[in-house]
Amino acid sequence: MTTTRIYYHEACLQHDAGAWHPERPDRVEHAWRHLQTTGLLQQLCVMTPTPAPLESIVTSHSQRLIDDIQQAAERGVEAMVDPDTVITPATWLAARLASGGAIAACDAVLDQGGNAFCLHRPPGHHAEFDRAMGFCYFNHVAIAARHLLDHHGLERVAIVDWDVHHGNGTQHTFDEDPRVLFCSIHQSPHYPGTGAATETGVGAGAGSTLNVPLMAGQTDDDYLRVTEQILRPAIEAFQPQFILISAGFDAHEADPLGEMEISTAGFRKLSDKVLSIAQQQCEGRCVSMLEGGYDLDATSRSIAAHLESLLAARG
Repeated sequence: MTTTRIYYHEACLQHDAGAWHPERPDRVEHAWRHLQTTGLLQQLCVMTPTPAPLESIVTSHSQRLIDDIQQAAERGVEAMVDPDTVITPATWLAARLASGGAIAACDAVLDQGGNAFCLHRPPGHHAEFDRAMGFCYFNHVAIAARHLLDHHGLERVAIVDWDVHHGNGTQHTFDEDPRVLFCSIHQSPHYPGTGAATETGVGAGAGSTLNVPLMAGQTDDDYLRVTEQILRPAIEAFQPQFILISAGFDAHEADPLGEMEISTAGFRKLSDKVLSIAQQQCEGRCVSMLEGGYDLDATSRSIAAHLESLLAARG
């Protein structure tokens, strides 16, 4: 039996934009307690990440953005990037730890087998090459994909993003890269306003972006049908050597920032479907990482359901 790893560092709780902010420390703290009280944590291999090296972050972000975030954090006062995105003194370390965990999880899965989930914050999939936005500073899934391609020499990596918001930063990172298939199921119209079905990649990357924008109110069955009928054939044709998941849980029916109707059980089934594709295509090599999810109970229960799926798929 191989291992399901969970990457977590309590320093991620120090990044705090204020009690008013939806992306608050309670999101991860509540989920961690839930995993402890349910006994699920005892079935996982708990790993402590280290900060991502700057040479890994610069593969997906400009030096100017990196310097701006570091310098703002080191000044010791809050800096407003936009109305939703605040750099605090703890942001620099928390964001680097999140990216570092994503990298370490990929290394472990490639070297030792199994799968992994990164329970981290802040999230990452909105972060653009030269811009922090949408609660995101560094794009952890993009940095992990670059690591798989450049450090490990993989030729094909698939990213599945089921956050209720489109992963604009991830898409734009790989718009012109045919080595990465980016697949997104998201609510539309909704923030950040990208992710039309007509956005399919640019130049050499034409055809390597698959957006499935959905109107509000979609249910478990709708998401599962899209995954089976649209995502599965595209991923199978691509034949990835590794699958990364931007696992946002804000499409949950209880989430305050989305208008979708996925249940906790629906997230388990959605996880099962994507992991079955990973089993078929790349010997189960899969790393998922937390993106959105803003109702504390719903997000905690959905994370647990997702981890149960990872545990079931590991052997």
